[in-house]
Amino acid sequence: MPLTSDERQQFFAQPHIAALSVSAGSGRGPLTVPIWYQYRPGGEVWVLTGPQSQKMRLIREAGRFTLMVEQVEPTVRYVSVEGPVIRVAPATDEMHREMVARYLPAESVDAYLKAAEAYGEQVAIYLRPEHWLSADLGNLSEL
Repeated sequence: MPLTSDERQQFFAQPHIAALSVSAGSGRGPLTVPIWYQYRPGGEVWVLTGPQSQKMRLIREAGRFTLMVEQVEPTVRYVSVEGPVIRVAPATDEMHREMVARYLPAESVDAYLKAAEAYGEQVAIYLRPEHWLSADLGNLSEL
């Protein structure tokens, strides 16, 4: 059963690990990689990556990408969102901290940020949600 607009946005706002997919060009399947993301209902989606990464290069070429998140308990549920890139901007320390704090326990944030300095410069890629796909398949153990 499809989720309502509010249900899918609330679900997508939770800190799931997303699968990011972007066209890898003619004769190739899409590049699909796990990624952290940030989203607030009704807003834009953003992800962080290196400005010279393969995914950044492909996103620049395609001008759009897809994120998909799922859960399997207590029910099987997923949401995917696809849309155009609306801007790319240098990532700030505050953005990086916000993203890390979304996914890691508070006591791990500083250590992670220190280790992540080795990754170098990051950029934020903003997506405007344009196409949504979602479903709640229910509790499969009850079938």
